Amino acid sequence: MTRNNPTHLQKENAPAARLDTAIRRAQQFLLAQQSLDGYWWAELEANVTLTAEFVMLQRILDAKGPQGERRARRIRQARRYLLREQRAHGGWELFYGDGGELSTSVEAYFALKLAGESIDSEPMRRARDFILARGGVAQTRVFTRIHLALFGAYPWQGIPTLPPWFILLPAWFPFNIYEMASWARSSTVPLLIVCDRKPVYDCGVYAEELHSESGKADLRLKNKDGTLTGSMFLALDRIFKWMDRVGCVPFRRRAHERAERWILERQDAPGDWAGIIPAMLNSLLALHVLGYSVHHPYVKRGLEAIDRFGIEEAGAEGVEEAAYFRLQPCISPTWDTALALAALLDSGLSPDHPRLQQAGEWLLSRQIFRYGDWAVKNRRGKPAGWAFEFANDHYPDVDDTAAVVMALLGLKLDDEESKREACRAAARWVLTMQCREGGWAAFDIDNTQELFNRMPYGDLKAMIDPPTADLTGRVLEMFGAFEKALGETFGDEAVRARAVDFLVKLQEKDGSWWGRWGVNYIYGTYLALVGLSSAGFDAGSGEIARGAAWLRSVQNEDGGWGESCATYVEAEKRGRGASTPSQTAWALMGLMAAGDYESDAVRRGIAFLLDRQNEDGSWDEAEFTGTGFPGHFYINYHQYRNQFPLTALGRYRARDEGTYEMKRKLREI
Repeated sequence: MTRNNPTHLQKENAPAARLDTAIRRAQQFLLAQQSLDGYWWAELEANVTLTAEFVMLQRILDAKGPQGERRARRIRQARRYLLREQRAHGGWELFYGDGGELSTSVEAYFALKLAGESIDSEPMRRARDFILARGGVAQTRVFTRIHLALFGAYPWQGIPTLPPWFILLPAWFPFNIYEMASWARSSTVPLLIVCDRKPVYDCGVYAEELHSESGKADLRLKNKDGTLTGSMFLALDRIFKWMDRVGCVPFRRRAHERAERWILERQDAPGDWAGIIPAMLNSLLALHVLGYSVHHPYVKRGLEAIDRFGIEEAGAEGVEEAAYFRLQPCISPTWDTALALAALLDSGLSPDHPRLQQAGEWLLSRQIFRYGDWAVKNRRGKPAGWAFEFANDHYPDVDDTAAVVMALLGLKLDDEESKREACRAAARWVLTMQCREGGWAAFDIDNTQELFNRMPYGDLKAMIDPPTADLTGRVLEMFGAFEKALGETFGDEAVRARAVDFLVKLQEKDGSWWGRWGVNYIYGTYLALVGLSSAGFDAGSGEIARGAAWLRSVQNEDGGWGESCATYVEAEKRGRGASTPSQTAWALMGLMAAGDYESDAVRRGIAFLLDRQNEDGSWDEAEFTGTGFPGHFYINYHQYRNQFPLTALGRYRARDEGTYEMKRKLREI
């Protein structure tokens, strides 16, 4: 009798019907975001320092002449944006809700001064109090002090020395530019010129009011780590400074010429450098120091590229000029497109859906077939990867390439064989990027020279690109996708065994994995579980069981998962934070990879996503869940909140296609 009870049937199928509705709305929302050319591209929100440094560059370029109206308008817009982003405590945040951060606040304050804000205004008084309470300029990061030194607001002798001849050291030497991470390399080479020339652009704007009394008394470099290595680097810095004072800097002219050529060779056709704003700003600054005009093609293209990284935001209705301007650290069309395709495919859209085919063809058109910096240390690989951005031919990366390959393998295109060959070529390139330790890094192989993080200049501790658990999990997932889609095995048993051993060794005692490119242990654990599952580990294996148990142990009362960026500094808080759609989706995907579809934790997580979805199919998320530099730079990927929940809901619905299809037919009856 119970089986034929209509009320019982309605209760049984209500969750499935709600899941269907949520997935359909999310699909429609995501499809509406697709560009006419086929790609997806959402904002990457970061802290205000990049916009502040943009204002500084604009003032430097105009220091000896009248501003053009476009430049003046940009500065006005940036000024309004910086004022809007100031928090009640007087400072500016590194990530959402962090309580304010010193270096970020100093750069925002100084940029506002350059933009014409009076130091007597209420926002500036509050900012000054915030900055001085935290030690003032003397306690800021190296890059902040470099930007102040450019305007005479900080002494160049207080900046760590970057000897220009560093670029002349050969690649076989254990300490050379190719032992630095790609992002550090592309930002540092221009600074070899700038920091050696030590230019001062006197705009009549200084920062004496931001120096605490102790800071005024002692501007010398400090050994913050208290290590013997740190003391050695400080001793070398004193020697380099003495050599500079007496005019004994070897190979200076030759080094400047090499750095200049290096910069010009790595400018992509649209004007970008390395696809990241710090490298672009620093390269333009170096060219300006070398005497290039703002009208020179290299500089002109570079400025236009920076504009493309910017976002104008309207203000009051009827006002012709956009009110605000801010810079993104990077732009992510390749990444966003691959993840959007994964979400739509996992949630049930047909592999030959015309809109998905269009996205697949766009991705194929972006594959990179030229050698980049990665080839300096990787002598075996043949180029076939993808980069994060529209233009970044010198720096394809493993993460994007793996994500694109998986998305393409899930599609059915008109020329299937060409698509498969493109994917095979990319996978072969990824294979050659495996590091000695067994895992994969983002842009280079064996980029693990920890000494770079001990340099006074490297105070962000982000000078190298070592292999990580999250990227290794992604690559193993890609290998699994090949087997599922084409029945092909990539990498011999030794390759896989080394990768698995690498992941197993990195598992924490509590069962979690640290995440390098997403916040934080939730991200690392999700991808490690997906990778191990793809490599053949079953749900009963100790590593997977402990990882899944950890995820269940950190679920919030509301059914979601969340983790703060602060866990990169305070590891004891791992897995704790306000629930977010993206991190909840990661946890769910990790649990499902571990074979858990039916636990109370999974059901509550799914309910959280369903409850938090907006009517238009989107989700809201103010928190930063992407990682640039752990401890120092974070990103809010505006599409994460919509892509990952759809993927999780789709995988959950597909957990038992036979049962699901039966329930769907019952509803139709």
